[in-house]
Amino acid sequence: MSLSTHEIRELFLSFFEKKGHTRVKSAPLVPESDPTLLFVNAGMVPFKNVFLGLEKRPYTRAVSCQKCLRVSGKHNDLEQVGYTSRHHTFFEMLGNFSFGDYFKEKAIEFAWEFVTQYLKLPEDRLFVSVYRDDEEAFRIWNEKIGIPENRIWRLGEEDNFWQMGDTGPCGPSSEIYVDRGEEYEGDERYLEIWNLVFMQFNRDEKGNLSPLPKPNIDTGMGLERIASVLQGKKTNYEIDVIYPLIEFGEEISGVKYGQKEESDVALRVIADHLRALTFAISDGVLPSNEGRGYVIRRILRRALRFGYKIGIQKPFLNQGVDKVVEIMKPAYPELSMNASFVKGVVKSEEERFLRTLKAGMEALEEMIQKAVEEGRKNLTGEEVFKAYDTYGFPLDLVEEVAKEKGLGIDLEGFRSEMEKQRERARKHFKVEAKEVKPVYTHLKDLGKTSHFVGYDHLEKETQITAVVVDDQIKAEASEGQEAEVILEETPFYPEGGGQVGDTGIIESSTALFKVEDTQRPVEGVIVHKGKVIKGTIKVGDRVFARVDKERRKDIMRNHTATHLLHSALRSLLGEHVRQAGSLVADKYLRFDFTHFEPLSEEDIKRIENLVNEKIRENLEVSVKEMAYSEAIRSGAIAIFEEKYGDRVRVISAGDFSRELCGGTHVKRTGDIGYFKIVSESSVGAGVRRIVAKTGRWAVEEAFQDKVILDKVSKELNAKKEEILQKLKTLKEELKQKEKELSDLRKSILKDQILSKASKETVGDLDLVWYVAEKVPAEDLRDTADMLRQKNKKALVFLVSKNGERLSTVIAVSKDLSQRINVGELIKEVGKILGGGGGGRPDMAQGGGTKADAIPEALEFLKKKLREV
Repeated sequence: MSLSTHEIRELFLSFFEKKGHTRVKSAPLVPESDPTLLFVNAGMVPFKNVFLGLEKRPYTRAVSCQKCLRVSGKHNDLEQVGYTSRHHTFFEMLGNFSFGDYFKEKAIEFAWEFVTQYLKLPEDRLFVSVYRDDEEAFRIWNEKIGIPENRIWRLGEEDNFWQMGDTGPCGPSSEIYVDRGEEYEGDERYLEIWNLVFMQFNRDEKGNLSPLPKPNIDTGMGLERIASVLQGKKTNYEIDVIYPLIEFGEEISGVKYGQKEESDVALRVIADHLRALTFAISDGVLPSNEGRGYVIRRILRRALRFGYKIGIQKPFLNQGVDKVVEIMKPAYPELSMNASFVKGVVKSEEERFLRTLKAGMEALEEMIQKAVEEGRKNLTGEEVFKAYDTYGFPLDLVEEVAKEKGLGIDLEGFRSEMEKQRERARKHFKVEAKEVKPVYTHLKDLGKTSHFVGYDHLEKETQITAVVVDDQIKAEASEGQEAEVILEETPFYPEGGGQVGDTGIIESSTALFKVEDTQRPVEGVIVHKGKVIKGTIKVGDRVFARVDKERRKDIMRNHTATHLLHSALRSLLGEHVRQAGSLVADKYLRFDFTHFEPLSEEDIKRIENLVNEKIRENLEVSVKEMAYSEAIRSGAIAIFEEKYGDRVRVISAGDFSRELCGGTHVKRTGDIGYFKIVSESSVGAGVRRIVAKTGRWAVEEAFQDKVILDKVSKELNAKKEEILQKLKTLKEELKQKEKELSDLRKSILKDQILSKASKETVGDLDLVWYVAEKVPAEDLRDTADMLRQKNKKALVFLVSKNGERLSTVIAVSKDLSQRINVGELIKEVGKILGGGGGGRPDMAQGGGTKADAIPEALEFLKKKLREV
């Protein structure tokens, strides 16, 4: 049976939906709150907290097709991708899950029904494995399903026992294999297509296993692998969603797939890495030198290097992004929306690296030359690692270039350096996990959830359902106590989506509680944090909840203005602009966006004018709720770091802006009043930041600007329009005075050194030296230049003491540099003085820390003069 990859994905999802499973949309590749992972690398990762009992979902059965990215581990190492038929960085994982619902029998029945009746795989070609001690799974496969004993393999812990970590939930697993026929060998013949994990135990710190009260099911079937089986392809790379990318590589390089192993590897690397780059960058991961960004940079550079090996010496990956989007958009429509941005990021990174590659070849040649001069047979591990890490050279390329010069490489030393780098990365990569205090989970279990009514109401009569003091659930809180209050219904917006939480008061007939912040620590539980100002608040009290109206209105102005700003940036700068982070507060808004260069003064003016133009147009701000897929099709913008459910709110400002958003907004854009950009800056590679203000705070900002301008005008005794010219004149005058001071200082130093410098004849040359105090390096160099011109047959040695530090200069006339190379000489002097140095053959600078070694340095120079 031949099915397209898209058909297989939909067949799997719809099959399990019919079996009572909730279809769950793929989570982004960046884990929401797991500090142990760089990327989502398995289908169960988005459900990890459910398996651990830290989170509850409104369903007990789920099915998903999860985007995954792996670059290291037992089964996936980046350096293996391209060399094998199955390794990938990016892949899709089909999975069905049970959270305390069905267990082994149902999981096995579902799997067998799907592979035999829906995928139509012949039963006599299917084999299964079970954990060696799992008699229950063996009996189900043998007696219930009817698989003969000789087609059930009992395997050990390494193959058929799964655990989440050293401790915690774990259990045996069972795998389904398909026999692909005698033309294949080993693992390629008996190909594992589906892994069923039976999480039935908890492992404690001592390694002891105890049964879980409610066992779970976690299964995983690689979509690309099952597609290769059903489409009759030898490798994953030949299936319908990957092979067009190999054809793209053929077209760009002029190399044909299947003719030479070396070029086949390169084409597979390009195809795989294009998918990884497109999905990861679309999910908001930008190339950088740290954490996730470093992994994406490595993947991109590796693809470029392999392209380079088959003759592609220009940026090309950005062109392949369109091909990935075209292939994958039926399942992931958001890729179309992000395509221009992804292409921009990839192209910029390609251009940067191709420049680095050229510099890297020069650096590698220098390393090789040094090794040859030193009589070494190998490049050191440190040198190989530098070529690999700094310049992005693959190990085999370094080895190949070295071999051409008759050198080997220190492989063990390189591996040692790699491990050090991994350790540095592990130490650096610390994501702050969102630790949920047990009290909040307990509140949710008790049903102490809140219904948010703050879109339509800023005041609400409601009831206190829970009070928390010092992380303990209490019946009441007294005057002066800090507490957290949970209400049956609340108009207070909890912090989320970049918008800060509301403040205000909760008031009963006898008590007053000041709300200083509002949070949603777990889904459904809205916590009002603050202090009891008067009386005692109690569970069951009827209260009036009142949001600080003016503050909320300021926040609403800023939130709608953020949407207008986003659209203005995309309209004026290009579709590559995407939101990369935001903060919507009451007094200002902060907006991070993807762009590759600073904004000019003219850019900022145009953006500010366009936003204010839309404010003056007084556009209606409408709110609609719809399915996520429908919202994306309508052109609504989804934000990278946000997690969306199946139903979403779409906020539209006329036809100018449309975004998915759960925040609070004004009714019409005119309610914003006025928008003013306060600053624009960089926050990282390819990410800019705008800080702006609206309404009364924007007016206050403009007023303060005027006050400052008036004061500056008064101090300078100039009209406002003359201030800039007056400042330029003052700067030029200051620069001239600084030059006069510098010239005077040099003149005094010159006279001082000329009158006090020591001079000694050594052979046919003179040694001129002087030790000064706190002379700037530039002045020391200029004075040395002057002295060498005056003394054509002299070596000039000047030292300046600045505390414990020494600055040194050695100079000779250019004619004399043929006899004495002071660039090399100063390195020896530097060693004597406890420092170093370098420079040209006729002038060099250095430093040190050993002032008491100056006489020794002088004797060394005299010795050298005698030798020339």
